[in-house]
Amino acid sequence: MRPTCAAANASLDLFEREPRLQQVADIAAHLARGLEPCRDLKGVKDVRVMGGIGVVELDQIGNLDMIRGRFIELGVFVRPIGNVIYLTPAFTISPDELDTLTRAVVKVAQEQRH
Repeated sequence: MRPTCAAANASLDLFEREPRLQQVADIAAHLARGLEPCRDLKGVKDVRVMGGIGVVELDQIGNLDMIRGRFIELGVFVRPIGNVIYLTPAFTISPDELDTLTRAVVKVAQEQRH
């Protein structure tokens, strides 16, 4: 068997043995709840969640390096691209870690409206 096929098969085996789809559903629900406060913030164009990916799209982001540093100060590593703050947490992230992550995004989004 070719190495890429073996890796793909091993990945599929994990989906059969471990609750990956439930983990993604739980993460999606948590991201939706945690990012919801961003919807009401001035300067936020959109908030969306698809599976295990959460996005807060802003009208604009000023200094990307400053914002990345602010996320680090808040205890998370998030790298916005352009005007989009996106989250792709590991399937094994804990609820407490997700809370920390979404609170940091809400805080930074609040700070961007000024």
